[in-house]
Amino acid sequence: MSAADVEMWDGLLGTLHGLIAVCDTAIVLYFLAINTGYLVLILFALAEVVRRLRRAPFAGYEDASSSPFTPPISVIMPAYNEAAGITEAVRAMLLLHYPVFEVIVVDDGSSDGTLDALADAFHLAEVDHVVPEDVPMRGSVTSVHLPRGAPVPLVVARKGNGGKADALNVGINLARYPLLCMVDADSILDSQSLLAVAKPFSDDPLRVVATGGVVGVANGCTIQAGRVVEARVPADVLGQAQVIEYLRGFFLGRTGWSKVGGLLIIAGAFGLFRRDVVVAAGGMDPECIGEDAELVVRLHRHLREQGRRHGDYRVVFVTEPIAWSEAPSSLRVLGRQRRRWHRGLTEILIKHRRMIGNPRYGRIGLVALPFYVLFELAAPLVELAGLVLVPLGVLIGAVDADFLWRFMLAAYAYAMVVSLVSVAVEEYACHRFSRWRDVWGALVGVLVENIGYRQVTAWWRLRGMWDALHGAPQVWGAMTRSGFGPSQREREGGGRP
Repeated sequence: MSAADVEMWDGLLGTLHGLIAVCDTAIVLYFLAINTGYLVLILFALAEVVRRLRRAPFAGYEDASSSPFTPPISVIMPAYNEAAGITEAVRAMLLLHYPVFEVIVVDDGSSDGTLDALADAFHLAEVDHVVPEDVPMRGSVTSVHLPRGAPVPLVVARKGNGGKADALNVGINLARYPLLCMVDADSILDSQSLLAVAKPFSDDPLRVVATGGVVGVANGCTIQAGRVVEARVPADVLGQAQVIEYLRGFFLGRTGWSKVGGLLIIAGAFGLFRRDVVVAAGGMDPECIGEDAELVVRLHRHLREQGRRHGDYRVVFVTEPIAWSEAPSSLRVLGRQRRRWHRGLTEILIKHRRMIGNPRYGRIGLVALPFYVLFELAAPLVELAGLVLVPLGVLIGAVDADFLWRFMLAAYAYAMVVSLVSVAVEEYACHRFSRWRDVWGALVGVLVENIGYRQVTAWWRLRGMWDALHGAPQVWGAMTRSGFGPSQREREGGGRP
């Protein structure tokens, strides 16, 4: 090899060293930023939790439960192959503590006997019923069923398979009441959940357009008569990691966003909406696999384009109510779920990309959506890049061992501190886990969620992003469920929390 060739390779190697060093530094700064962002949201959430605890003795749920001014609610449960748990889920809904409500179950072409299970349990009879078309529907409604003779506020509709969003649109069209509560068929609610999630509508009826509640992991909990009577941290590490993820991202993260007026996601497992606003916005979008979050973003967009500013309307996250949902108990099912979720996020951000950074949409366009692009959408890409580039930089001498330690502190130790703060805030606010075994399980979850779980889910999320970008067919995949029994130790499946 000539001296010129040696010089060229030395130059290329030097350039490679420089690029890897720059990339590694950028990755460290990224992890510092994302963890700081989550910590700030948790601190906002803590302020909201403290306010809620001070006002809890004056919540007035008993007065609301008997007041004629409490707005009635239509509870919509889309169901697809939910025979294992649908009966208990519907019974739990019918026993909710609320003055006037109805439960609408939409069977989206199930093949496992979901409708038969409901017919046997509630003595259903088919009735003639014209379904309005306030929002578009894809699959035709083949039959509508009501309980025979008994005054049970239950409506069951059977339709051709068209997806969850289309099933929800059928429920919206069937709904009689001004508020719509959308819940997953594999979820159960605490007895006062409706009262709590509807309270903002009573307190501020002109401005509140949507509210969402906390979703908890039901795995490991003791359930009797359709109620969680004893909360537990799952015994398996996969469930423990998900408990921490739900606490940090789905409870405290959304509480923080609600506090600053930037809430973009209300869980499909438990959300309450004004029917007139949902209809005006066009109902659920069957083209988006993340239909729950897409609806909230579209409501923001619709109201902003109608001239409503921040303060003229509110989307609120309520920390009191709990919907307990089955979480995946196998890596195979978890992978399908996370791949689907991230695909949904990607589709939403692409569909509403004109809102990102646009002052017309206020703090939603200038703060919330850019945060989701940088720290939710791009997170798996940066996570996996860090796992490759940082060790590569150490191997070829582009970075030293001291830098590796700084990376570990920024990426993982800081994240574990954030997760520990989340556990502390949750215990301060709710104190749901009364056994030391559960506390230790949560601490194990903090470790596993940050070292192992997060990296594996990053790969699935990256695949979900790729599915959205190149237009792969939307496939939900089979979700194996064990149903709600007296003690839940092994579950798989679950909708978006």
